[in-house]
Amino acid sequence: MIWYPNPETSEHTRLYQWMKQLGFESYESLYQASINDVNWFSEELEKALGIVWRKPYKTAADFTAGVKWPKWYSGGQINIYESVVTKWAEIEASRHITAIHWVGEKGEIRTYTFKELEEACRTCASGLQSKGIQKGDVIGVYLPMIPETVITILAAAKLGAIVVPTFSGYGAEAVATRLKASEAKILITADGFYRRGKTVHMQKEASKAAELSPSIQHVVVVPRLESKVEGEGFISWSSLQTPLHNEREPEVMKPDAPLLLLYTSGTTGNPKGTVHTHAGFPIKAAFDAAFSMDVKQGDRVCWVTDMGWMMGPFLVFGALVNGATMVMYEGSPDYPHVGRLWEVTREEKLTHLGISPTLIKGLMRHGDEAVPAVSFPNLKAIASTGEPWNPDPWKWLFYKIGKGQVPIINYAGGTEISGGILTNVLIKPISPVTFNASMLGMAANVYNEHGEEVDDEIGELVIEKPWVGMTNGFWNDPDRYEKTYWEKYSDVWTHGDWVKRDKDGYWTITGRSDDIINVAGKRLGPAEMESILVDHSDVVEAAVVGIPDEMKGEVPVAFVVVSKDDNNLVHSLMRRIVDHLGKALRPHSIYIVKDLPKTRNAKVMRRVLKAAFLRKSTGNLDSLENPETLKEIENLQ
Repeated sequence: MIWYPNPETSEHTRLYQWMKQLGFESYESLYQASINDVNWFSEELEKALGIVWRKPYKTAADFTAGVKWPKWYSGGQINIYESVVTKWAEIEASRHITAIHWVGEKGEIRTYTFKELEEACRTCASGLQSKGIQKGDVIGVYLPMIPETVITILAAAKLGAIVVPTFSGYGAEAVATRLKASEAKILITADGFYRRGKTVHMQKEASKAAELSPSIQHVVVVPRLESKVEGEGFISWSSLQTPLHNEREPEVMKPDAPLLLLYTSGTTGNPKGTVHTHAGFPIKAAFDAAFSMDVKQGDRVCWVTDMGWMMGPFLVFGALVNGATMVMYEGSPDYPHVGRLWEVTREEKLTHLGISPTLIKGLMRHGDEAVPAVSFPNLKAIASTGEPWNPDPWKWLFYKIGKGQVPIINYAGGTEISGGILTNVLIKPISPVTFNASMLGMAANVYNEHGEEVDDEIGELVIEKPWVGMTNGFWNDPDRYEKTYWEKYSDVWTHGDWVKRDKDGYWTITGRSDDIINVAGKRLGPAEMESILVDHSDVVEAAVVGIPDEMKGEVPVAFVVVSKDDNNLVHSLMRRIVDHLGKALRPHSIYIVKDLPKTRNAKVMRRVLKAAFLRKSTGNLDSLENPETLKEIENLQ
C-alpha cells in the first residue's frame, strides 16, 4: 500500500457519510447489501443523488423480462434535464454557481452559471424544435470540447431527443457510419477547432458525412474558428439562437426512454450502438463520481477526453448532477509545453482531474521537464481509466505529480456499463495499478474457463447481477447484444477483461480477455510483460501480443517505443523478461517501433497491432488515431 486515507478526511467523504446514514460500519457490508438487494440499492442510490421525478416509480428493479433486459424505475416519469440543470438553476443558492468553465487551447475562457446554462439550453431546444426536432428524433453531435457540445446534449434531453456523440477527430466515413445506423435527422458540428497550434477543419468532413447519410436534413455549424458557413443545407448555430416561441416544459419521459447512443468500435463489423436511457447512464455516472471520486457541489472536475468517448458524457453528468463545475479543456495536454496540463490544473483550481495511463506515459518521456515545481492545493483526486496501468507510470504520477499526497482513483468499466465496475474508494488504502473495491451495486466476480469462481488466479471479469446504467441493448440489434455479453455463461455478464483478485480483495486487470496469450498452457496477460518492458529507463511504451506457434500454440511478440537508440537494448530487454517471468515465457521477438497504434482516446489497439504484424485484415479502424503506424508493423517480418 502506498496511499492511506486520513481518518479525518475520509470521514467527510460522501461515501463514508452515506454509509453511516444507511447504518453500515464498513464498505464491505454496504457492498454486500448493494448486490444482495438490487431493488433496495437502486432506490437508495437515486435518492442519494436527489434525482427529480415527474411521477414516482413503483418498482426500482424489475426483472420480469430476465436479467438481460431489466426495467429500472418502472411506472415512473422523468426527464434527466431537470436533475442536471433545472433543479440547480431554480435555487437561489446554486443558480449563480459555475456549471461549465471552458478553457480553449489559446487560453480563452468562457463560463456558464447554472442559470446561464438553463437559458442557453432553453434557446437551443427552441431552435432545434424550429428545425423539426421532436421527441424520439436522433441528433448527431460532431463537435470538439466546447460549451455548445454540452448545451446541445442537454437541449436534446429537454426535448426528449436522442444524441449520438461522435469523436471530433473522425473522418467523414466514420461519422456517416454512426449517422446512418442511428438514422439521425440533424447533425450539429463546428467549422473546426485548434489542436497543437494547428487548425482542424471539421466542416468539410461534416459535409461529406451528411452527403453519405440520407436521413440528415440539416447541418448546424458552430463558428469556433469564426469562418463562413458554407454548403447546401448548412445553417449557422446563431440561427438556433432565436427568441423563444411556443416553449414547452421538458418532455415527460419513461425511465427507459433512450437518451444517448454511444457507439463502440470492434475489430470487425459495424460499431455497436449502446443504448443509454434517462434513468440509466446519468444516474450511474453521477453516482460513481459522487461515491467513488467524492465529487461534491462546488467541486471543479476536468477529464482529458472527447465527447465521443464515454468519459465525455460521464463528465457532463458526473459533474452537473452533483452540482459541481464541469471544466472543459479543448487543447492537447502537452501543448504549447509539456507542463500545460499541470498549469491548467493549478490555474483552474481543479479538485478532480481525469487522465489515461497512456497520457502519463507520454509525459514521462520528457523527464523532469514534465514535472511541475508546484503542488496542487485544491486537487483532491486524480482519476484514471482507459487501459491497465504499468507500475512505473503509476508511481511517477503519484510521487512526481501528486507529491505522494493525491490519491489515484483507478477506475475501470466501459461504455456499455455507464461507468465503473472496479474502482479505488477513498476510505480504503490504495496500492499501485490495482483496484481496492468493486463499485457499489456491481456484483463483480472472477470465473475460470469452467465458470467457477476463482481467487489469486487470472480469469474472466464477470458481473452476476444487473445494475442501474447497464446498456439497454444495442440500437436495433438485440441479438448481437445478447451474443456479445451473455453467451459465455448463463445469465452472467462477461465483460471481456482478464482480472485477478487477491485474498485481500484487491483487483488487477491484466488486459482484454481476447488479448490473453496462451503459451503452452500458461496464460499470460499482456500487461504483465509490458510492465517489465516499460520498467526499463529507455522504454517509453510497450505492447505485447501472441502469435501462432507450432510447438507452443502461441508465443509473445513485443513492440517497444524507445527514448534513445541502443544496439544492446533488445538483448537487455529479453534478459529482463526471462529474469522476471522465466524462459518458458521468453518472447519470440522484440521490435523497436516509432509508435503503437492507438485509439483517439489513447488505448493501444493490440488486436490491430497483431493483425498488421501477421498481415491479416485489421477490420474496422474508425477509432484509430494513427493508422500510419500499421505500415511499419506490417514490414517488420
